Amino acid sequence: VQLQASGGGLVQTGGSLRLSCAASGRTFSRNSMGWFRQAPGKEREFVAATNFNGGSSYYADSVKGRFTIFRDNAKITLYLQMNSLKPEDTAVYYCAADSSAFRGYVPENSDDYDYWGQGTLVTVSS
Repeated sequence: VQLQASGGGLVQTGGSLRLSCAASGRTFSRNSMGWFRQAPGKEREFVAATNFNGGSSYYADSVKGRFTIFRDNAKITLYLQMNSLKPEDTAVYYCAADSSAFRGYVPENSDDYDYWGQGTLVTVSS
């Protein structure tokens, strides 16, 4: 099973990026998926997560109203649309998938995710 994250890069403050996370080896159509990030010198933190069909999504307060998580189960791909980017959004972004099908809640704790992508670097210049 592999999660391949892509779409990171260098962008100016106020700009936009769309991250993608393509899964292979299994389908995650019954599983929550999410995005986390880790800035230099800081711990990994929750960014956003969505349930198995994208009907419910949750966001960290720091990104609410600016980021949108969505998924295409036919393509087994998770996305993160990031708008109005700020320098404090600079981090390596990781996608993750929960191995538990139809969990009763969408996890925001990284310990609940079993599959991880390799990370993609987002740098926002001021």
